[in-house]
Amino acid sequence: MANIKCFYSDRYFIDLPSDHPFPMHKYPDAASLLRASRWADRVEIIDAGLATHEDLLLVHDPEYIAAIEDQTLSGYALRKLGFPLSRALTIRSRAAVAGTVAAVQAALRDGLSINLAGGTHHSFADRGEGYCVYNDVAIAIKKYLATTSDTTVLSLDLDAHQGNGTNSILHNEPRVESVSLHVRDNYPSRKVPSTKDIGFDRYVDGKTYLQALESYLSDWHLACGTTVPPPALVIYNAGVDVHMDDRFGQMRLTDQDVAHREELVMHYVMERAGVPLVIVFGGGYNKTKAKTPLLHFRTIEASLACYFKN
Repeated sequence: MANIKCFYSDRYFIDLPSDHPFPMHKYPDAASLLRASRWADRVEIIDAGLATHEDLLLVHDPEYIAAIEDQTLSGYALRKLGFPLSRALTIRSRAAVAGTVAAVQAALRDGLSINLAGGTHHSFADRGEGYCVYNDVAIAIKKYLATTSDTTVLSLDLDAHQGNGTNSILHNEPRVESVSLHVRDNYPSRKVPSTKDIGFDRYVDGKTYLQALESYLSDWHLACGTTVPPPALVIYNAGVDVHMDDRFGQMRLTDQDVAHREELVMHYVMERAGVPLVIVFGGGYNKTKAKTPLLHFRTIEASLACYFKN
């Protein structure tokens, strides 16, 4: 079996003010865990470069791109984004998009690929929100669908927060099914409907969450090839802010619950449906600094264990 392509760049990390809540360290730390793991010789860690201006234009307004690239975004828009503007942020954002775009092509070829960043699902066509500058998943999907006319894509978003930006960008694309499991009354306050939204009360327990996820995945698998053709690709936003010790997720999943979540996704998507899978990181803001990259690494590990088992 082919070594799995994992996309990572040192540009994924940028310095932020010491009091900034975003855990930028999780990207290099997760990459280090992967390099030191038993999977190191089964993966290729690749820098995909930077997304082109043409790639960004697939989903984003030219005026918004210019405001980011020229460092002219200000006021309310900058507060909604949540990051201080810098040239490094611009480069970082384009690098993360390139990683997801490249992961799509690698997954179609190999069956699995991972971007050790991405999942910036609060980015809209004309603005960024919630630490999301450019919408990597929407760009990657649009770029892929432009090459084919008879396939579909499933966007499976299991971040604790609904992907309002991704839904807004893709809502008129009939070849995309979007599914989100999230806290109903958490950020973002204004949801943009997915194809299927499963909203939970705050501080949902693992049993309730996992029952809902397995019910959806089981029904989805039964439908694949019977009532609807299977998708050509699943892009999985594997946000780890579902963990009970996350600062912002407002869920109560234990380590074992998060591991079970990954087992369910890998089992139904890769083992049973045989659909190529792209994994992007999504959110994660654990109260323990080292726990966030560890949880992301465990998602990678679960996917590799499933892939090389088959």
